[in-house]
Amino acid sequence: MRQVLVALILCILCISCTNSNKKTDHNFETHFEKTEGLETATYEQTIEFYKNLAGVYPEISIKAIGETDSGNPLHIVTLNPDSEFDFSKIRTSGKSILLINNGIHPGESDGIDATMILFRDIVLGKIDRPKNTVLVTIPVYNIGGSLNRNSSTRTNQNGPKEYGFRGNARNYDLNRDFVKCDTKNARTFAQIFHHIKPDVFIDNHVSNGADYQYTLTHLFTQHNKLGGILGTYLHEHMMPKLEDKLSTQKWDITPYVNIFNEVPENGFSQFMDSPRYSTGYTTLFNTLGMMVETHMLKPYKQRVEGTYALMNTMIDIIEEDHEIIQQKRMETLKNLINHTKTYTLSWKLDTTKTSTLHFKGYEADIITSDITGLPRLKYDRNKPFTKDINYQNYFKPDITVDVPKAYLIPKGWHNIIELLKLNQVEITTLQQDSILKVERYRIDSFETRKAPYEGHYQHYNTHVSKTEQDVKFLKGDCIIYTNQNALRYLMATLEPQAPDSFFNWNFFDTILQQKEGFSPYVWEDKALDLLKHNPELKNTFQKRKKEDPGFSKNWYAQLDWIHKQSENYEKAHMRYPIYRLKH
Repeated sequence: MRQVLVALILCILCISCTNSNKKTDHNFETHFEKTEGLETATYEQTIEFYKNLAGVYPEISIKAIGETDSGNPLHIVTLNPDSEFDFSKIRTSGKSILLINNGIHPGESDGIDATMILFRDIVLGKIDRPKNTVLVTIPVYNIGGSLNRNSSTRTNQNGPKEYGFRGNARNYDLNRDFVKCDTKNARTFAQIFHHIKPDVFIDNHVSNGADYQYTLTHLFTQHNKLGGILGTYLHEHMMPKLEDKLSTQKWDITPYVNIFNEVPENGFSQFMDSPRYSTGYTTLFNTLGMMVETHMLKPYKQRVEGTYALMNTMIDIIEEDHEIIQQKRMETLKNLINHTKTYTLSWKLDTTKTSTLHFKGYEADIITSDITGLPRLKYDRNKPFTKDINYQNYFKPDITVDVPKAYLIPKGWHNIIELLKLNQVEITTLQQDSILKVERYRIDSFETRKAPYEGHYQHYNTHVSKTEQDVKFLKGDCIIYTNQNALRYLMATLEPQAPDSFFNWNFFDTILQQKEGFSPYVWEDKALDLLKHNPELKNTFQKRKKEDPGFSKNWYAQLDWIHKQSENYEKAHMRYPIYRLKH
């Protein structure tokens, strides 16, 4: 018996030594630290680091999910001291979930390195382990851009030595793709986002724009747009608390300086994050979102350290407020579903309300350019200042519409239906052919970009008119009730006037082209007969000729106008093919 006991003790000691040796096999020093803050980890080094970390510490999990345009999968790395990685169980545990996205623009690599150090320091016990927060990171979101390394394309940026490229494997800017989902990256992000269902979201970036003293700036989702108790909490509690806590750590921070080739002391406005952007998209599902924007001209080491401090501070806030955050998110969703009668599609600056920033900048002059001989902006870092400046961070509704009971989408628009399914929209299908009284839009006018933008000639300034009529729908057509979690998403994408609607992203351009026409020599006689038997139409036609000289001199325009008033004119032209069920 004694021999068995001795053998058992030796076995336990052996296992203990093995585990101890396993932990010392890796010192988990990042490439950033090995190069004294001059270089950023490659994509391969980043993934290897997290795999090694997960191999040693059971609190860490790394999982490949979905595809990207590069051919490589996205990964999520989860840090949960309870070693529970089933998100359905995590959500019932009372813990909040923080999702950190890195490398959406791989040249802006600060978050990639800062998050590696943050996760390591937590499991090593160098900083407090979160008790009420589960951390999830996408280590490198734009893998294709990360693999396309260079040392020259970030013209304005002070380090690191090499970095990735802004465009992805197909040269898309992924921070414009969250609604339209042209890339596999964006589709996988949606899959990850709805799998995790984060309470708070951070997207790490590096700024462009002015010169100033701050290393850190924040770009929270616009609080009026988020609205209600959640918007108030973000604006009056979370943001000030972040600023105050960082200040005690000697990290000054200010709102993102939203200007180009101007001086900040003249004042600036908050950036409006529409749903094409990451925080605009996450807001559609009532997630508290912010972008970190470090200052491009500060040394790389300093920027990474600042990003680390900010994320660690945000964890502290979530730890303190996790119950408040979850409660306000649930109340917001409940109010949206049960009480929202109207929805604001677009916003404009409210010039009656402003904030004052005690801004730390540098004096600047307009001098003569040695290249062009024309005026240019020149900052003087030897002349720092602190001035009170005007900050416009209040917005008011611009376009507001009634919320329908449901949307109806003919099954032929499968590309739209697929995107709705990707975003976990609840969809039911008609079980038989049905005639329903619905509201339908006609596209009255719109403007289109003159140059391509992210693979599209995007529309804007869209105006519609609305009529109510009976429409026949077929078995298998989709009906989407708005009293669901995806209400904001539905309004932002299916209402044509919304800035990032599927209409404005060209998903419905086929309705803008007339498919049937007329031969003038045939239509002349039919048009004459139509006017002869329709005196009211004839009077309107004659009045139009009299009042519009251009119209009266254009024979084709006249024939086309009459054709558009006739039963021969196709009904699909300019008619938006998604319908609204009012009651």
